[in-house]
Amino acid sequence: MKISYHGHSVVKIQTIDNVILIDPFIKGNPVTDLVVENEKPDVILLTHGHNDHVGDTVELATRNNSLVVAPNELADYLSWQGVKVHNMHIGGSRQFDFGKVKYTQAFHGSSYVTPNNEIIYTGMPGGILFTAEELTIYHAGDTALFSDMKLIGERHPIDVAFLPIGDNFTMGPEDAAYAVSLLKPKIVVPIHYNTFPPIQVDPSLFADLVKDAETQILQPGEYVNL
Repeated sequence: MKISYHGHSVVKIQTIDNVILIDPFIKGNPVTDLVVENEKPDVILLTHGHNDHVGDTVELATRNNSLVVAPNELADYLSWQGVKVHNMHIGGSRQFDFGKVKYTQAFHGSSYVTPNNEIIYTGMPGGILFTAEELTIYHAGDTALFSDMKLIGERHPIDVAFLPIGDNFTMGPEDAAYAVSLLKPKIVVPIHYNTFPPIQVDPSLFADLVKDAETQILQPGEYVNL
Protein backbone atom coordinates (compact mmCIF):
# COMPACT_ATOMS: atom_id res chain seq x y z
CA MET A 1 0.00 0.00 0.00
CA LYS A 2 1.08 3.56 -0.78
CA ILE A 3 -0.39 6.45 1.20
CA SER A 4 0.24 10.04 0.13
CA TYR A 5 -0.81 13.50 1.29
CA HIS A 6 -1.85 16.18 -1.17
CA GLY A 7 -2.51 19.36 0.78
CA HIS A 8 -5.37 20.47 3.01
CA SER A 9 -7.16 17.19 3.85
CA VAL A 10 -6.59 15.30 0.60
CA VAL A 11 -5.21 11.78 1.05
CA LYS A 12 -4.60 9.16 -1.65
CA ILE A 13 -4.39 5.46 -0.89
CA GLN A 14 -3.07 3.09 -3.54
CA THR A 15 -3.67 -0.59 -2.88
CA ILE A 16 -2.75 -3.43 -5.21
CA ASP A 17 -6.00 -3.10 -7.14
CA ASN A 18 -7.52 0.30 -6.33
CA VAL A 19 -6.92 4.02 -5.98
CA ILE A 20 -8.88 5.66 -3.17
CA LEU A 21 -9.11 9.43 -2.69
CA ILE A 22 -10.27 10.97 0.58
CA ASP A 23 -11.80 14.48 0.52
CA PRO A 24 -10.52 15.42 -2.99
CA PHE A 25 -10.48 19.22 -2.79
CA ILE A 26 -8.25 20.03 -5.79
CA LYS A 27 -9.52 22.99 -7.83
CA GLY A 28 -9.27 26.09 -5.67
CA ASN A 29 -6.85 24.37 -3.30
CA PRO A 30 -3.72 26.55 -3.28
CA VAL A 31 -1.52 23.91 -1.64
CA THR A 32 -2.30 20.75 -3.60
CA ASP A 33 -0.06 19.15 -6.20
CA LEU A 34 -2.92 17.26 -7.88
CA VAL A 35 -4.62 18.07 -11.19
CA VAL A 36 -8.23 16.89 -11.51
CA GLU A 37 -7.81 15.75 -15.10
CA ASN A 38 -4.93 13.45 -14.10
CA GLU A 39 -6.69 11.66 -11.26
CA LYS A 40 -8.50 8.37 -11.85
CA PRO A 41 -9.84 7.19 -8.51
CA ASP A 42 -11.75 3.95 -8.24
CA VAL A 43 -13.25 5.09 -4.95
CA ILE A 44 -13.79 8.43 -3.21
CA LEU A 45 -14.35 8.56 0.55
CA LEU A 46 -15.85 11.73 2.03
CA THR A 47 -15.82 12.80 5.66
CA HIS A 48 -18.43 15.57 5.41
CA GLY A 49 -20.14 18.02 3.08
CA HIS A 50 -18.10 21.21 3.31
CA ASN A 51 -16.93 22.45 -0.08
CA ASP A 52 -13.25 22.18 0.86
CA HIS A 53 -13.73 18.44 1.39
CA VAL A 54 -16.29 17.44 -1.25
CA GLY A 55 -14.17 19.45 -3.65
CA ASP A 56 -14.10 17.88 -7.12
CA THR A 57 -15.96 14.71 -6.22
CA VAL A 58 -18.72 15.06 -8.81
CA GLU A 59 -16.35 15.70 -11.71
CA LEU A 60 -13.95 12.93 -10.67
CA ALA A 61 -16.67 10.39 -10.00
CA THR A 62 -18.68 10.98 -13.17
CA ARG A 63 -15.59 10.93 -15.39
CA ASN A 64 -14.12 7.78 -13.83
CA ASN A 65 -17.30 5.98 -12.74
CA SER A 66 -15.92 6.09 -9.20
CA LEU A 67 -17.88 4.82 -6.23
CA VAL A 68 -18.41 7.58 -3.66
CA VAL A 69 -18.84 6.52 -0.05
CA ALA A 70 -20.23 9.29 2.13
CA PRO A 71 -22.46 10.03 5.14
CA ASN A 72 -26.10 9.39 4.33
CA GLU A 73 -27.46 12.86 3.50
CA LEU A 74 -24.33 13.86 1.61
CA ALA A 75 -24.48 10.64 -0.40
CA ASP A 76 -28.12 11.37 -1.27
CA TYR A 77 -27.24 14.88 -2.44
CA LEU A 78 -24.38 13.60 -4.60
CA SER A 79 -26.57 10.89 -6.09
CA TRP A 80 -28.82 13.65 -7.42
CA GLN A 81 -25.78 14.93 -9.33
CA GLY A 82 -25.52 11.59 -11.13
CA VAL A 83 -22.83 10.10 -8.90
CA LYS A 84 -22.68 6.41 -7.97
CA VAL A 85 -22.85 6.38 -4.18
CA HIS A 86 -22.92 4.13 -1.16
CA ASN A 87 -24.63 5.67 1.87
CA MET A 88 -23.16 5.14 5.34
CA HIS A 89 -23.45 6.69 8.77
CA ILE A 90 -21.56 7.12 12.03
CA GLY A 91 -20.83 3.82 13.76
CA GLY A 92 -21.53 1.80 10.65
CA SER A 93 -18.94 -0.29 8.88
CA ARG A 94 -18.88 -2.20 5.61
CA GLN A 95 -16.47 -4.57 3.93
CA PHE A 96 -16.10 -3.57 0.29
CA ASP A 97 -13.96 -5.32 -2.30
CA PHE A 98 -11.43 -2.46 -1.98
CA GLY A 99 -11.24 -2.51 1.83
CA LYS A 100 -13.26 -1.96 5.00
CA VAL A 101 -14.77 1.45 5.78
CA LYS A 102 -16.08 2.50 9.18
CA TYR A 103 -17.40 5.94 10.06
CA THR A 104 -16.59 7.46 13.43
CA GLN A 105 -18.03 10.57 14.98
CA ALA A 106 -16.50 14.00 14.44
CA PHE A 107 -17.44 17.26 16.13
CA HIS A 108 -17.88 19.80 13.36
CA GLY A 109 -20.55 20.94 10.87
CA SER A 110 -21.55 19.59 7.47
CA SER A 111 -23.20 21.54 4.67
CA TYR A 112 -22.57 22.27 1.01
CA VAL A 113 -22.81 25.78 -0.46
CA THR A 114 -24.04 25.87 -4.06
CA PRO A 115 -22.94 28.48 -6.65
CA ASN A 116 -26.26 30.24 -5.93
CA ASN A 117 -25.31 30.59 -2.25
CA GLU A 118 -27.81 27.98 -1.17
CA ILE A 119 -26.72 26.01 1.89
CA ILE A 120 -27.52 22.29 1.60
CA TYR A 121 -27.57 20.30 4.84
CA THR A 122 -25.44 17.20 4.38
CA GLY A 123 -25.93 15.33 7.63
CA MET A 124 -23.48 14.59 10.40
CA PRO A 125 -19.73 14.93 9.83
CA GLY A 126 -17.54 11.91 10.41
CA GLY A 127 -14.10 10.47 10.56
CA ILE A 128 -13.11 7.42 8.55
CA LEU A 129 -11.34 4.22 9.53
CA PHE A 130 -10.11 2.49 6.39
CA THR A 131 -8.58 -0.98 6.56
CA ALA A 132 -6.93 -2.84 3.69
CA GLU A 133 -3.85 -5.01 3.23
CA GLU A 134 -3.50 -5.41 7.02
CA LEU A 135 -3.18 -1.65 7.60
CA THR A 136 -5.69 0.67 9.30
CA ILE A 137 -5.78 4.35 8.41
CA TYR A 138 -7.75 6.90 10.41
CA HIS A 139 -8.73 10.13 8.67
CA ALA A 140 -10.35 12.27 11.35
CA GLY A 141 -11.98 14.69 8.92
CA ASP A 142 -12.63 18.07 10.50
CA THR A 143 -13.12 17.73 14.22
CA ALA A 144 -12.59 19.06 17.68
CA LEU A 145 -10.87 16.96 20.31
CA PHE A 146 -13.28 14.49 21.93
CA SER A 147 -12.76 11.90 24.64
CA ASP A 148 -14.12 8.97 22.62
CA MET A 149 -10.97 9.11 20.51
CA LYS A 150 -9.60 6.90 23.29
CA LEU A 151 -12.30 4.35 22.50
CA ILE A 152 -11.54 4.53 18.78
CA GLY A 153 -7.88 3.83 19.47
CA GLU A 154 -8.63 0.97 21.86
CA ARG A 155 -11.03 -0.77 19.48
CA HIS A 156 -9.14 -0.15 16.25
CA PRO A 157 -5.32 -0.29 16.35
CA ILE A 158 -4.31 2.52 13.99
CA ASP A 159 -1.25 2.40 11.77
CA VAL A 160 -1.53 5.91 10.31
CA ALA A 161 -3.68 8.78 11.60
CA PHE A 162 -4.39 11.97 9.67
CA LEU A 163 -5.39 14.69 12.13
CA PRO A 164 -6.36 18.34 11.54
CA ILE A 165 -4.15 20.85 13.35
CA GLY A 166 -5.10 24.19 11.78
CA ASP A 167 -7.15 25.52 14.72
CA ASN A 168 -9.97 28.06 14.19
CA PHE A 169 -12.30 25.47 12.53
CA THR A 170 -10.80 22.27 14.04
CA MET A 171 -8.32 21.13 16.65
CA GLY A 172 -5.18 23.18 16.98
CA PRO A 173 -1.72 21.72 17.63
CA GLU A 174 -2.22 21.28 21.38
CA ASP A 175 -5.55 19.48 21.15
CA ALA A 176 -4.39 17.41 18.17
CA ALA A 177 -1.33 16.27 20.11
CA TYR A 178 -3.57 15.23 22.98
CA ALA A 179 -5.73 13.36 20.47
CA VAL A 180 -2.64 11.36 19.50
CA SER A 181 -2.23 10.27 23.13
CA LEU A 182 -5.82 8.94 23.04
CA LEU A 183 -5.73 7.32 19.60
CA LYS A 184 -2.23 5.83 19.93
CA PRO A 185 -1.44 5.50 16.20
CA LYS A 186 1.96 4.27 15.10
CA ILE A 187 2.33 7.24 12.71
CA VAL A 188 0.52 10.59 12.71
CA VAL A 189 0.36 13.07 9.83
CA PRO A 190 -0.97 16.62 10.37
CA ILE A 191 -3.54 17.91 7.87
CA HIS A 192 -5.95 20.83 7.38
CA TYR A 193 -3.46 23.64 7.96
CA ASN A 194 -1.83 26.49 5.98
CA THR A 195 -4.39 26.30 3.17
CA PHE A 196 -6.02 29.63 4.04
CA PRO A 197 -5.06 32.49 6.39
CA PRO A 198 -7.34 31.43 9.30
CA ILE A 199 -5.60 28.06 9.57
CA GLN A 200 -1.97 29.12 9.31
CA VAL A 201 -0.02 26.96 11.75
CA ASP A 202 3.59 25.83 12.07
CA PRO A 203 3.31 22.02 12.04
CA SER A 204 6.51 21.71 14.05
CA LEU A 205 4.52 23.03 17.04
CA PHE A 206 2.36 19.91 16.76
CA ALA A 207 5.31 17.58 16.17
CA ASP A 208 7.11 18.91 19.26
CA LEU A 209 4.10 18.08 21.43
CA VAL A 210 3.54 14.53 20.17
CA LYS A 211 5.16 11.97 22.45
CA ASP A 212 3.27 8.79 21.64
CA ALA A 213 3.72 8.34 17.89
CA GLU A 214 6.06 8.99 15.00
CA THR A 215 5.10 12.34 13.45
CA GLN A 216 5.60 12.71 9.71
CA ILE A 217 5.10 16.24 8.33
CA LEU A 218 4.46 15.71 4.63
CA GLN A 219 4.61 18.17 1.77
CA PRO A 220 1.92 17.79 -0.91
CA GLY A 221 2.77 14.74 -3.00
CA GLU A 222 4.89 13.03 -0.38
CA TYR A 223 4.25 9.48 0.82
CA VAL A 224 3.91 8.16 4.33
CA ASN A 225 7.02 6.23 5.30
CA LEU A 226 5.51 2.97 6.51
